[in-house]
Amino acid sequence: MQDAGFIFASYIITVAAIVLFAVGTLRRAKSSAKVVEDQHKPWI
Repeated sequence: MQDAGFIFASYIITVAAIVLFAVGTLRRAKSSAKVVEDQHKPWI
Protein backbone atom coordinates (compact mmCIF):
# COMPACT_ATOMS: atom_id res chain seq x y z
CA MET A 1 0.00 0.00 0.00
CA GLN A 2 2.97 2.32 0.14
CA ASP A 3 2.78 2.88 -3.59
CA ALA A 4 -0.94 3.76 -3.58
CA GLY A 5 -0.27 7.52 -3.68
CA PHE A 6 1.93 7.14 -6.75
CA ILE A 7 -0.67 4.97 -8.48
CA PHE A 8 -3.53 7.36 -7.72
CA ALA A 9 -1.44 10.36 -8.83
CA SER A 10 -0.59 8.57 -12.08
CA TYR A 11 -4.26 7.90 -12.77
CA ILE A 12 -5.21 11.49 -11.98
CA ILE A 13 -2.49 12.87 -14.25
CA THR A 14 -3.52 10.51 -17.06
CA VAL A 15 -7.22 11.40 -16.79
CA ALA A 16 -6.38 15.12 -16.65
CA ALA A 17 -4.22 14.84 -19.78
CA ILE A 18 -7.01 13.04 -21.66
CA VAL A 19 -9.60 15.62 -20.57
CA LEU A 20 -7.34 18.52 -21.59
CA PHE A 21 -6.71 16.89 -24.97
CA ALA A 22 -10.46 16.35 -25.53
CA VAL A 23 -11.33 19.91 -24.52
CA GLY A 24 -8.64 21.32 -26.79
CA THR A 25 -9.79 19.18 -29.69
CA LEU A 26 -13.43 20.20 -29.23
CA ARG A 27 -12.50 23.89 -29.01
CA ARG A 28 -10.50 23.66 -32.24
CA ALA A 29 -13.35 21.77 -33.93
CA LYS A 30 -15.83 24.43 -32.88
CA SER A 31 -13.68 27.22 -34.27
CA SER A 32 -13.05 25.27 -37.48
CA ALA A 33 -16.78 24.61 -37.94
CA LYS A 34 -17.39 28.36 -38.08
CA VAL A 35 -15.05 28.65 -41.06
CA VAL A 36 -16.46 25.76 -43.11
CA GLU A 37 -19.47 26.48 -45.32
CA ASP A 38 -22.74 24.70 -44.53
CA GLN A 39 -22.69 22.74 -47.79
CA HIS A 40 -19.43 21.08 -46.70
CA LYS A 41 -20.81 19.97 -43.33
CA PRO A 42 -22.21 16.45 -43.79
CA TRP A 43 -23.40 16.32 -40.16
CA ILE A 44 -26.02 19.04 -40.73
